[in-house]
Order: sequence, then structure tokens, then C-alpha cells
Amino acid sequence: MARPSSSSPRDPSAAAGRDLPLSRRALADEGRRLRRHRPRRSLGLLSTAGRDPLAILDAQNANRVAELIPVRTERMAASPFAFYRGTAAIMAADLARDPDSGVEVASCGDAHVANFGFFASPQRTLVFDLNDFDEAAWSPWEWDLKRLVTSLVIAGQATGRDEEIVRSAVRAAVGSYVRSLDVYTRRTPVGRYFEHFDADGGLTLGDKSGRRVVADAIRHAKKRTGERAARKLTVADADGRLRFIEAPPSMTHLDAAVAARVERSMSGYLDTTNVDIRLLLENYAVSDTVRRAVGVGSVGTRCYVTVLQDGDGRALLLQTKEAGPSVLDEWGRRPQPAHLRELCESGGQGARVVALQRILQGVSDPFLGSFRGDTGDYYVRQFRDMKGGIEIETLDDAPFGVYAQACATTLARAHSQSPRAAMIVGYVGGGIRLADALEDWAYAYADLSREDHARFVAAAR
Repeated sequence: MARPSSSSPRDPSAAAGRDLPLSRRALADEGRRLRRHRPRRSLGLLSTAGRDPLAILDAQNANRVAELIPVRTERMAASPFAFYRGTAAIMAADLARDPDSGVEVASCGDAHVANFGFFASPQRTLVFDLNDFDEAAWSPWEWDLKRLVTSLVIAGQATGRDEEIVRSAVRAAVGSYVRSLDVYTRRTPVGRYFEHFDADGGLTLGDKSGRRVVADAIRHAKKRTGERAARKLTVADADGRLRFIEAPPSMTHLDAAVAARVERSMSGYLDTTNVDIRLLLENYAVSDTVRRAVGVGSVGTRCYVTVLQDGDGRALLLQTKEAGPSVLDEWGRRPQPAHLRELCESGGQGARVVALQRILQGVSDPFLGSFRGDTGDYYVRQFRDMKGGIEIETLDDAPFGVYAQACATTLARAHSQSPRAAMIVGYVGGGIRLADALEDWAYAYADLSREDHARFVAAAR
């Protein structure tokens, strides 16, 4: 069966005279018929034949900054959950061996529970959404959902929660995804496009302890501004120019040639931004650039932070991050739609990250842009623009389950942007059989990931 859901978005001007898109009911009927060939219970099957997870990590390290690989190893070895966060490539390779639904959507590619959080909207309100798109591409919808629910199992077990609590959270997350996708696909495409979650009024975790966690997280996120980071991370030299304070190995200055290349690339970045941002940035000049080690699995990729300042010495921080091929494409071996292949060929992998972020988020950073550099493809965004999150390991049991549902609802909103998302609604039905299958898969994969972590730690000694 062909994968109609991975075709390029319909161009309304080119579609004049063609058939109208299928109705929601017709798409749901297609999804129900799909069960005959791809039964929902098959989504619970996990194949382990032919795995070599450490070889995948070694292959990734081969293209990374050598001196930062020990930092990546240290961060991933810290716990089974930290390891899981850094192994999107391993999971994509494993998912490629398993049966799938055949319904593809624009996907995050790394939708574990720690990749949901807060950030500032262009209107300077705080929103809650997916916040990492390095691996975004097209894949079967359940790949994102499996990554989410498995992260719940690993995080829940790591904090010693009762198994009943963890299983309940997994099933509640699947149920929330199914119900939310049904609701979103009943709305107009424009209606669901404008849907987003305001953190102050739209994220509640039920009881008093949950409300306190959300309030604390929101308060912390609102303090994580670029201006505050600039005051902490930079100092003015004798000429009044802002310079970063080194903190090796996390933050180090570049040699002059590399710094010049990064700063010259700003012109290529500007070409991919909107005209208002290009005009805004005419008020600034580049002052200094450093290399920064970020994340867990991303450590070792080339990432830079640049401080720009205006005529009065006020700072703007921009982060430039290397973008390689999505793990869904490279390790998951999912054929990508023509429009995405063409975008990567013309604009590089950074253009892919930016495009998918804009599709999947309710609102996105207006400073997003990309460029092709001498050493690879990159994308650019604001640094610490009220970005924050909730440490799920710290939640009490009741908020743990509610937060799982909030993440699943957010994921459903992202997937609902794809034109054939209603096929998923028809395919999953009431969601009970899906919950059974994904619960089995998540627990089996959590066991597998812990075994991988143990091997990784032993190999690193």
C-alpha cells in the first residue's frame, strides 16, 4: 500500500480543477480499513535481531568534535533516563525493524518527555509545546508516541514509582493522544493551526503539589531570558564590547578563523529570516562567539552562541547549532516526501529543522533561520528565550500521570497538522487495543534500553 500521508502538502493554486481533499470521514474510513493489513496489536511487537546499539553511537561520534565526546559519554552514562534521551538514533533503527501503521505524519523524531517544555511566544507570553526538532522528519505517527510512552516508563521506574502508577500514566497518555487527535481533526485546518497552549492558563497538574511544580517551573522559565543570560555569561572589555566568560569544556572561545566563519555566516542566516527580523538585526553588530556543549545526545555537534550588541551596549544572544540528517531518515530508513528532500538539497538540514519546527509548534521563535556553512548545515534561534521545563522525576504520582497526558495532548496537536491525520483516528478506534499494544512495547523497550545503558557504561570504563 502506498503511503499517501507522506506526500507533499497540497498547493491550493496548483490544485485548481482537481478533486477536493478527502473528507474527515473518508480518511477515518481509510484508517479503519488499514487494520486488516496492519492490525493494531502488531504495534506491540519488538524485534531485537541484528541490533548493535553501541556501533550507532560510535558512528555518530565519528562526525563530532572529538574533545567533547567524553562530555557526551559522561552525560549519557549518568542514568538510564539520561542514556535514553541521547539514543534517538538507536530507537529509530529499532523501530525500523518493527511493524508500523503505514500512516505517516510530520514527526518530532525525539518526543521523549523531557523534550516538552516552556518558551516565549512572539507576543512574550509563555507557551507549552514540543521544544526539540533536530530529528524532525516524516515517519509513522506511532514512532513519536512510542518514544514518549517509553520515556514515561524509564523515568517512572528510575524514581521507584509503583508499577501501577507508571502503567496508568502510559495508558492515560495513549488515551489522551487518541481523544485529542479526534478533537483536533474535527476542527477546521485553520482552527487547529492556530491552537496552542498558554502555560499560565492551560497547564495544570491537578493537586496542590502539581500546581506548585507548574508555578515554580513557570517562574523559573520566565527568568531564563536572553538578557539575563548575557549578564551572567558575558563581560564588557576595555572597548565596551561584550565578551563571553569561558567555562571549559562547556563554553570555550573559538580560534579566530572559525569564529570569523561563524560570524560571516550570519548573512546566509539573514536570507532565511522574515523581513522584520532582518531589519531588527540591523540594530546590532556581532561582538563575540563561543562554542557551547548542549543537551545530552547532541553533545559533540557543533554549537555556537553569539552575542550581538546594539549601539547602547544591550545584548541579544543567538544560538547556532549544527544539523545533520534526521535519525528517522538516516537510521529509521523512512523515505522522505519529495518536498522535504528538495528543501534539504537546496537549503540543507538546518532548513529541515526550521521547517518542521514551524509545522509542529503552535507558535515558534521568530528568529528561526538556517544556513549552509563550510563545515555543515546549521540552524539559528534565540538563546534561552524563557526556555524551561518540568523535571518529571520530581513530580508526585498524581501530577506524573497528568503531565504525561499533557505531553500526549501536545503531541496530538502537532500530528494533527498533517493532512491525513484523521486516518489515525479511524485506525486506532477507541484506543484500548492501541494502549494494550503500546504498553507492552514500551515496557519491553525500556528493558532493552536499560540493557544498552549497562553495556554503554561498561564500555566507557
